[in-house]
Amino acid sequence: MGDPDPDKNPRLRLAVKEAKSQSMPKDNIERAIRKSVTGEGEEYEEIRYEGYGPSGVAVIVEALTDNRNRTASRVRSTFSRNGGNLGETGSVGFMFERTGEVAYPAEVGDADTVMMAAIQAGAEDVESGKDGHIIWCADTDLNDVLNKLESELGESQSTRLIWKPTIRTELDLDGMQKLIKLVGALEDDDDVQRVTTNFEASDEVMAQLLKDPCVTVWCSAEALIWPFGPVRWPYIG
Repeated sequence: MGDPDPDKNPRLRLAVKEAKSQSMPKDNIERAIRKSVTGEGEEYEEIRYEGYGPSGVAVIVEALTDNRNRTASRVRSTFSRNGGNLGETGSVGFMFERTGEVAYPAEVGDADTVMMAAIQAGAEDVESGKDGHIIWCADTDLNDVLNKLESELGESQSTRLIWKPTIRTELDLDGMQKLIKLVGALEDDDDVQRVTTNFEASDEVMAQLLKDPCVTVWCSAEALIWPFGPVRWPYIG
């Protein structure tokens, strides 16, 4: 991972911020950094899988594994058992763009304040709502944009590279229920770090979906609850 100092290593800095946003203990983060520097423990690699879920919705699965064959076999099997189909690399990637995402809580400032800070930092887009602000930028600019934002607004709530959908697939209630089942099964795999989809659903479908107590509980972590309304949340998980 390069330099063990997050201030001198943009990739490591983002990894540390992502871990903190997931409430990972400081000791665990420092232990992981030491292992990466000394070469202790297993060798892990990042792998991206692409495929189609129910009704043709695009799915990107990001995994971290010490056994590529094991992970590929399990991901493929999960897709097949849940009405999906694992494709080749690039089969759905064209429906997304790699983007930097910086999140701030609502109390950091009003929409105009955050918009001005984002423009000055070189960000590409901002969306503000009652629950917070999401700022997007080019993936290659994320570290520079983050530095400028934090000098103006303070430490971000979360910072990460994401797959942002550019083409969306609308699902009905049945399609959403099947998609949730697929994503839930994928996320049960310890090797899977994140699952991203390009689903879109109407307000009516989302209202029906969230009446299901099992779905609501499962969504509470992050799954379908977009800070500015549930309809166009680009991730599940």
